[in-house]
Amino acid sequence: MQKIGAVNPIIQKKIKLALKNFKKTWDSNEKIFEEMCYCILTPQSSAKGAMKSINLLKEHKLLETGSAIDKEKYLKNIRFLKTKAKRLELIQTQFPKHKIKQILLKNGLPKEPLKTREFLLKEVNGFGMKESSHFLRNIGFFEEVTILDRHILKNLVKYNVIKEIPKNLNKKKYLEIEEKMKLFCEKNNIKIEELDLIFWSNETNQVLK
Repeated sequence: MQKIGAVNPIIQKKIKLALKNFKKTWDSNEKIFEEMCYCILTPQSSAKGAMKSINLLKEHKLLETGSAIDKEKYLKNIRFLKTKAKRLELIQTQFPKHKIKQILLKNGLPKEPLKTREFLLKEVNGFGMKESSHFLRNIGFFEEVTILDRHILKNLVKYNVIKEIPKNLNKKKYLEIEEKMKLFCEKNNIKIEELDLIFWSNETNQVLK
């Protein structure tokens, strides 16, 4: 494993602020619901594109209500928009905004985020390991989970944490790489929740969620 270089102080400050804002999300049912919808839209689509669609749905009062067909017209920049529109409609029933925090509290949070991840895997149509972890990170529970998307995996190869990007990232492989990433963070004295944002900033000069 290679050592990671020092982080630009300005980027470090932005990362700290981003993590602080993630923690604040847990205080709002509305924000928690919004993050679940956001994480439904992000797979194979850009973070900016997903956020744009979320804002359009909110603007037209269709984030928490409305049919999949109603939502589709505001998901034009999202891949597999018909499927994802149906998943958004399903979330309204399974995880209604006024109950979503209560549901998560019954299923592990705040003390057992890994238990909650297992619950999300089983119950949220469209959530795999990455999306479940992404959602937990975005609502402030980031100390035990990693978001193994392609840019993270590419950087883990770069720093010799893993040999190659796996062709099939099943649950077993995900957990194996997650443990290696945690070890890498320990050796570099970096918090695991910061590494994802560091890698993002190295590639884009931005700190995005």
